[in-house]
Amino acid sequence: MKKQYFIIGALVIGVAIGCDDKRLDQLNPNAVTTDSYFRTDVQIRSSVNGVYGALQSTNLVAREWFFTQDLRSDDVSAGGGQLETPRNQLLNGVHDTGNSLVSSVWTGAYRVIHRANVVIDKAAASTATLTPSVANQAVAESKFLRAWSYFELVSLWGGVPLYKNYVTSLAASAPRSSEADVYAFVIADLKAAQEALPATYDAANQGRATKGAAQMLLARVYMQQGDYANAKTELQKIISSGTYRLVDEYSDNFIEETEFNKESIWEINFLPSGGSFNWNGDADGASAGEETVRTQEYSGIGWRNIIPSNSLLAEFEKTSKGDAKTDPRYAKSVYTTGDKYNNDQSVLTDGQQNGFGSIVDGKEVKISWRKFTLMYKNGVSTTGGINQRIMRYAETLLAMAECENEAGNTASAISYLNMVRARPSVAMPAYPTANYPVSTKDQILAAIIHERRIELNGEEIRNRDILRWRKQGKLKTEPFAYFQKGKHELLPIPQQEIDNNPNVGLKGQNPGY
Repeated sequence: MKKQYFIIGALVIGVAIGCDDKRLDQLNPNAVTTDSYFRTDVQIRSSVNGVYGALQSTNLVAREWFFTQDLRSDDVSAGGGQLETPRNQLLNGVHDTGNSLVSSVWTGAYRVIHRANVVIDKAAASTATLTPSVANQAVAESKFLRAWSYFELVSLWGGVPLYKNYVTSLAASAPRSSEADVYAFVIADLKAAQEALPATYDAANQGRATKGAAQMLLARVYMQQGDYANAKTELQKIISSGTYRLVDEYSDNFIEETEFNKESIWEINFLPSGGSFNWNGDADGASAGEETVRTQEYSGIGWRNIIPSNSLLAEFEKTSKGDAKTDPRYAKSVYTTGDKYNNDQSVLTDGQQNGFGSIVDGKEVKISWRKFTLMYKNGVSTTGGINQRIMRYAETLLAMAECENEAGNTASAISYLNMVRARPSVAMPAYPTANYPVSTKDQILAAIIHERRIELNGEEIRNRDILRWRKQGKLKTEPFAYFQKGKHELLPIPQQEIDNNPNVGLKGQNPGY
């Protein structure tokens, strides 16, 4: 998808000679304003691209979003003492209302919402000049992106201020809506979006929201609420469409050359590696959205700020633990000292991996992330253009397994689990296994929890799984030693919102903060 960025035009005051107040008060008739823009198909398409641009920002998918999701999960540990204080705070549960990651993701999500609201409202006001199909497409994409942002907010913070229209002044600041109201709004947006979005796009428009993406996101929303019946309906639409399938090679979901493959339901598009990284939180400017800093932050030969946690590494099936086979997804997810990289021309050493070691099979060894890093094809620390896969078909199958288990459909649940394990490059033994019997609903859930963690590790999904299973009373043990019931279920409302929005204020803060 071509990257174009939308900037709301400022009103330009005409300058005249002399002291004629009437002339000084006049507007430049050639200036672009919010009233004169959004009148043509080109303008409305450009404004939608601006919504995607906000997603690609440092505040969201290019940096702080993946950090926040991962640090709130048990998939990661600090790579070393170089991990910055705000990130350490989130990792260890000592974050407060001033935490910069919390503030960044909140701001980024509302930036997407604001831009989406502009498109939706202005498209409705410009029906006389817009081609109906173009307007409908713009509104559908914007509703999807607005829904994604509100789902991020409501699942992390609970009830949040709900803006259904384009806001032009601080006086329109909203109070917190209930969690139920936010979810209802998200569901309505996604139902409307999926009716208008296409199933696929041509090569020039890959990365835009599709019907399948709206269905998968809606399934996530329903599951987060414990509504497995409606989630199953959405998941079945995706499966029955025939649009998606598991790709043979698991690693193809995390490298640059195989983006937009048949397994990808939605991914955030970045330009090919070798460009530049824009540190602007709003993704404004010429280099906005070109690259992500993910590979540099997590890479073993990069900053290595985050590494896989010992508990994640121990979750993989291995012959050393008595399992029938060592899961190939282990080596496809992480690098271990001695592994080859850089097109197999280099061998990874302890010294190249800055920071802490991990404990694997009782021994200390250096482990680093392989997923979404450029080490497979280069030997330098750099930002990169690997697209962030947000939703893929493997999650659809695993979510369907969870829905079927909830409905008591044992055989069907196990079948969906085994589809994922049967991927040619994985080929793990089918359930039941010695360590994962699947005779009861609880045993199947244990297999689902295991399979989701292994298949989707490091993909910013584990945090929301923990939130869902904790809320539904399905966690056998609490993953976090720091966890305080009544506090750590939610993030704090950022201090900037408390200070600047009188309709939220201190009374609107989440418990424990």
